[in-house]
Amino acid sequence: MLREEICREVYVDDDGSERRRNGTNKRPRLEDVAARVGVSTASVSLVLRGVPGPSERTRQSVLKAAAELGYRVDRTASMLASRRTRLLGVMVDIHSPFHAELVEHLHTAAEQVGYDLVLSTQTRTRDEHSAVETLLAFRSEALILLGPTAPADTLAALDRKAPVITVGRRIADTGLDVVRTADDDGVGQIVDHLVGLGHREIVYVDGGKGVIATDRRRGYRTAMRRHGLDEYIRVLHGDNTEAAGERAARHLLDGQGLPTAVVAFNDQCAIGVLAALSRADIAVPGRVSVVGYDDDTLSRLSCFNLTTVSQGAREQARHAVAAAVERLDQGRSEPREVVLTPHLVVRGTTAEPA
Repeated sequence: MLREEICREVYVDDDGSERRRNGTNKRPRLEDVAARVGVSTASVSLVLRGVPGPSERTRQSVLKAAAELGYRVDRTASMLASRRTRLLGVMVDIHSPFHAELVEHLHTAAEQVGYDLVLSTQTRTRDEHSAVETLLAFRSEALILLGPTAPADTLAALDRKAPVITVGRRIADTGLDVVRTADDDGVGQIVDHLVGLGHREIVYVDGGKGVIATDRRRGYRTAMRRHGLDEYIRVLHGDNTEAAGERAARHLLDGQGLPTAVVAFNDQCAIGVLAALSRADIAVPGRVSVVGYDDDTLSRLSCFNLTTVSQGAREQARHAVAAAVERLDQGRSEPREVVLTPHLVVRGTTAEPA
């Protein structure tokens, strides 16, 4: 008995508590958990993979035994046995707060259906091609690309290697799955809101090149014309960064007169506008109203309290994962486009013009 006790290995679990592992250097196995509970290894496997079947009592007993023994699922062994990775590759722009929120919801949606994520970042020095190649190298079964800018034919060719789901970008006639919001409608809601408050001089800070920027710019022009404000249409050069918003605001400050409202391509750009106006002691919304787009985590901070448009990150993530699972597990081959309706979120940066 003394020898057995000496041979037991003490280790620290994830929560910092000490546990003892049976054996000298043996890692707990599925069979050990099954023996502890008194059920088959098949039942233990179902519970640990979250597959319906075992009773709630069995499920709780298995989870408790696995925790006590320190059992961890060996993903490598599972992949080798099934010849599947059950990994969804996600390309994300590391500088985008909205992409970070999307990834959080993608994780939740993937876990609910027994999948996990591999993330590959797009940065200022790492392009989309490199990010995607990394995802393929990790044997991602499907690719969820957040706001890709690659040509449609490039994405279509990629879809022949692994199912591609594009999130946030309109792509027509390529056979790809698309999940997005109606960006033109979202900007139209912004213009409607501002006009309803009495604004006429509404300037738009553009998002640069790309389909998403094109759709939002078109939404601004269309809405202004719908309200009979053609003569007030004004689009300033910009992109998706705070720096672009600051440059646009400085341009307005150096001009003949400020507009009563500024609509920015996204929340980051809008925050840049707010920063420049604040340094110039221009009251927001007292003298100029400012609106963004995305409803990212920064826009909700009390220091910004930014009026913006929500794209429904949770819903986009859910639909993207569902599309991947349908392609992988259900054999769906017909492309599908899900277009969600964005909605305006009114906060503290818009008011009636002075």
